[in-house]
Amino acid sequence: MERTSSIRLKAMARQHKAEVMIAGEQLRLRLHDGKLIKDRRYHFRTYPNCFVAHELIDWLVSHKEAADRATAASLMQHLMDHDILHHVCDKRAEFKDAKLLYRFRKDDGTFPFNTEVKIFMRGQQLYEQLIADKNSILQLREEHGVTYKRSFPGCQLIDYLIQNGEADSRRQGLELCRALQEHGIIQHVGEKHDFFDSGLLYQFCINFRRRRRLSELLTENEQVNDEAVMASTQEDNNSESPFLLRRNSSKERNRAFSVSSNKDSKQITGGRRSSLSSLQFHSAGFPPLQLLSHSEIRCNPKSVLKRKVTCEELLAPGAPFIKKVLTVIGDALGWGFVVRGMAPCYMQAVDPGSPAAAAGVQVRQFVCQVNGQCVLYLDYRTVTRLVMTGPRTVVLEVMEPLE
Repeated sequence: MERTSSIRLKAMARQHKAEVMIAGEQLRLRLHDGKLIKDRRYHFRTYPNCFVAHELIDWLVSHKEAADRATAASLMQHLMDHDILHHVCDKRAEFKDAKLLYRFRKDDGTFPFNTEVKIFMRGQQLYEQLIADKNSILQLREEHGVTYKRSFPGCQLIDYLIQNGEADSRRQGLELCRALQEHGIIQHVGEKHDFFDSGLLYQFCINFRRRRRLSELLTENEQVNDEAVMASTQEDNNSESPFLLRRNSSKERNRAFSVSSNKDSKQITGGRRSSLSSLQFHSAGFPPLQLLSHSEIRCNPKSVLKRKVTCEELLAPGAPFIKKVLTVIGDALGWGFVVRGMAPCYMQAVDPGSPAAAAGVQVRQFVCQVNGQCVLYLDYRTVTRLVMTGPRTVVLEVMEPLE
């Protein structure tokens, strides 16, 4: 069961990476058509096939690919994290909404064609061939009383690979198909089986021709992280990792975890950790609080924010927010807070008996700095990374709304 879950998580992560590559390539072609990508001269040097960051942000907002400039910057940062684009001199690891030059790696030949990318491209090529084939094996088929569109028996796909010179033998074809499955490109229609040279039905997980909206990337990435967090919680049940949000000690088994006194909070009782799967918490790099038998928690599955707040609003002169610097010294159980958000990040939950609560951390506080580094324009994943790789003592600069 654990192995199946681990394989599924890896496939989800690889499938998300494939979606990022497709979305990135679609964006690159659109920017070329719109003449935003072109040769540019800066400091007596010409940089071919590049774009200006703030011009691209303007374009993304005007074409409704992003709701605001901060979201657009987060989307481009996501592409940078996946090596789709980079600063022309590779001097910056962050995408900034400024007069800076960036370039798609595919335009300068620096895209990393590793095994994962090669398998992805092989899958895309195979998909296009099958879609274009008049007698395609992708058909409406039935398995166990359920009908599936564009499905195919495993044995027929291997036949196709051999007939079209994609594989020299059935064994080689089987290895290719299993690699495609492991990388989230194809899957069993019921997600119950590995790939076999048999009559079991499979489908492509990815529609390579579908037009991607960039905003989908962040949503899909949150879903992948949600799955990973829950799987990590289950696998680490008996571990003593210090990177948990807050682990129940033997003396605290009957103590409730109160996220907030917000009237929208829901109370969940029960003794199974799997009941947390729908809460979709994003902790600061830690799995959610683990429940023990007959334990009780109160949680907010939705955002605790009363309304959306932008970075510009936080920084505006006279804004109704107060800035605080808080020092959180982690203990053996962790730090005790949950962060969420896509620039700015905010505190979604605080364990009332944790070091975070003792330091004055509260829900709905916006995170501005972590250990002296500005994180206002970063998403929760990057903030997570900073906390996890930093010292146990975390210095947070936060802004909280004035009541």
